[in-house]
Amino acid sequence: MNESPRPAHNPWLSVGIVCLAQLMVVLDATVVNVALPSIQHGLGLSQGNLQWVVNAYTLTFGGFLLLGGRLSDLFGRRRLFFIGVSLFSVASLIDGLSSSSGMLIGARALQGIGAALVSPATLAIVNTTFADGNDQRKALSLWAALSAGGAAIGLLLGGVLTQALSWPWIFFVNVPIGVAAVALAVRFVPGGRIEVKQRGADVLGAVSVTGGLALLIYVIVKTQNYGWGSARTLGLGAVALLLIAAFVGIEGRVRAPLVRLAIFRTRALAVGDGAMFFLGAGLFANFYFGTLYLQDILHFTPIATGFAFLPVALLIGAGAGISQRIVPRYGVRAVAVGGLAVAAAGLALMVRVSVHGTYLGTLLPAFVLLAVGLGLTFVPATLIGVSSVHGDDAGLASGLFNTAQQVGGALGLAVLVTLAASRTSSLVSGLGHHASAQAVAGATVSGYRIAFLVAAAFMLTAILVLVSFLRPRHLEHVVLDGELASTRASA
Repeated sequence: MNESPRPAHNPWLSVGIVCLAQLMVVLDATVVNVALPSIQHGLGLSQGNLQWVVNAYTLTFGGFLLLGGRLSDLFGRRRLFFIGVSLFSVASLIDGLSSSSGMLIGARALQGIGAALVSPATLAIVNTTFADGNDQRKALSLWAALSAGGAAIGLLLGGVLTQALSWPWIFFVNVPIGVAAVALAVRFVPGGRIEVKQRGADVLGAVSVTGGLALLIYVIVKTQNYGWGSARTLGLGAVALLLIAAFVGIEGRVRAPLVRLAIFRTRALAVGDGAMFFLGAGLFANFYFGTLYLQDILHFTPIATGFAFLPVALLIGAGAGISQRIVPRYGVRAVAVGGLAVAAAGLALMVRVSVHGTYLGTLLPAFVLLAVGLGLTFVPATLIGVSSVHGDDAGLASGLFNTAQQVGGALGLAVLVTLAASRTSSLVSGLGHHASAQAVAGATVSGYRIAFLVAAAFMLTAILVLVSFLRPRHLEHVVLDGELASTRASA
């Protein structure tokens, strides 16, 4: 299936519009973190239900991304963009109006589905807007910077809106942004005629992979309650893996598959997705545990916590700008590896957190390294993962790339939270029943240190994937300033 887009009056305006929607989607993954105590108090949520304010979004976002990517190829990226943004905006309105935990959690799940339609459509539009390698790289740099920095911006926005107004406004703010994005996209984002090469819908494939991924993320999230070795975890995990295995079998037999398995023969795509999986696994440790450390240990207010992450957002953008300029000189693999190494160093530096730590002396130096490293990494990683496929598969490649990051993030965070909680619980149990608040805080921080160390290991694993499996010949379709990346990488 091909889209024959109408010429846009200003392609950069088109890219800016869809990137605005992508920013809205990404920041919503973290915007609620700072507001969780206020949401819990306002709706009377139990601790068990409170985690699902975050997890319901992650579950449906990660579970439906692959389906959203293929649908954007089948029915048009512009059309899926409209549907996704509209669904996301309506769900955001319901979030803000929620009067019960069930209503809020259900709307968050609906938001995740909308995000799963928007994100691959935006990346596919950005990736196919420019034929010129230089402009394409700049456009992907913008998308990558917003995707990486959106999490930090979400914490800042969440803190400001929660403290200045109230928690429903962290959701209400999405509505005018969504309306503006749709209105501007109608005028400035090119659409066009869709030529259908294959007819029929791979319903079984869609159900099996979406169900398998959603169930797998659910199992990972619930390990915090039931443990990795419980019968519930192992049983549901086995069902999730069977569904994914069934999907692979189905895709090899149907005439119009949801995912052409042959796409994984493109080494750059496969390796890029693998690296993004491990990057995602380590990425959210900073935002999740960093937020807890600032509020629970250093006693920052919500708005102060949000502003504490402002340098992260700014430096990610700066790193992305540097990255898109140096990639043509040093090659996508070298820049990605260098960026991951800097990010890993930043996470490793965060093991210095302590009960008596400070923001300026303890966290900020680590934030600087991590943010610059992420900014350097996301641009070449995105180029590796999505620019080596033909236009017909741009949406699918985008869905795979986003799925790798979201599933990696869900899995990684579940592992890190489990390890941190286990470490803290072990230390607290050794303190006895009359442990002081200071001692309990020390045990909690010790758990954070374990999480940061393992997160750094995830980043180093992403480096290992790139170095071990990616060669210059695998990058021959990545064009930089009109010259093949393989040429630059081997120079």
